[in-house]
Amino acid sequence: MKKNKLVFSLVREQSIFMTVVISVLTFLAVLAFGIALAVGGGVIRWNNQWDKYATVQITNPDNAGYVKKVFEENSDKFDNIQEISKDQMEKMLHNWISNGAKVNNYLPIMYEIKLKKHDDMKLIRDKISSRAKLLPHTSALKTSVSAGWKLVSITTLILLLMLTSIGVCVSYISRNIAMLHKHELEILNQVGATDKFIAKQMQIIVAHISTIACAIGFISATPIILMILSTAHSARVGLMATLTLSLSDWILLILLPIIIVMFSVYITKKTTFKILSEK
Repeated sequence: MKKNKLVFSLVREQSIFMTVVISVLTFLAVLAFGIALAVGGGVIRWNNQWDKYATVQITNPDNAGYVKKVFEENSDKFDNIQEISKDQMEKMLHNWISNGAKVNNYLPIMYEIKLKKHDDMKLIRDKISSRAKLLPHTSALKTSVSAGWKLVSITTLILLLMLTSIGVCVSYISRNIAMLHKHELEILNQVGATDKFIAKQMQIIVAHISTIACAIGFISATPIILMILSTAHSARVGLMATLTLSLSDWILLILLPIIIVMFSVYITKKTTFKILSEK
């Protein structure tokens, strides 16, 4: 008997059921993994984008000269220093100011700075700490970053649950297939077929079905992922605007269905050997 030649195969109902189950689970796994990669990459880009920015607040006008002197003495450490005018601050606070109230006398002197290196943030903060407050943008955005990492954790957990479900389903289906084809397996044993040969037969069948199912799941999930990314970009709001998938992310996403196929084949082999050892 040739090793790659199938001696028995699944009936149509078995094939359809297994294809549908693995397709749905692969769809959910790819979707969860795609979102995890997009959000995780977005959080990293978000931190890299803002970790050199800070706002300097001077509540006492008498300290403004000292702070300006610090800026001048360390000009080589700055990419940009921009003073925020009173009018700009009033516009930003417009929605929180009622009856046309003027708050010029209560607003601090504010600068938005961008450093060349994030490591210089502590140096500048230490030098002006006695006269002004330095507020890194990353500190103000901790809530958004934390929410992003929590979403990554949730989607990763969903991915692990999907992979576990695939393993359980493949194991269960493989066992049922072996039980349904018990007569064929007994005949194979009688004509001298080894357990390894019988397991190979099962692996070929499951590999064929899993490949088709994973392809369906991946193709179905891809447009949904692209739609989510497009919606996030169109929102143009904070962290959502940074969500995207790089070339390496897409490579990892494509590898996931391949890993699922290999995982299914491995589970089938282990399950088949276990059933054969019970005879």
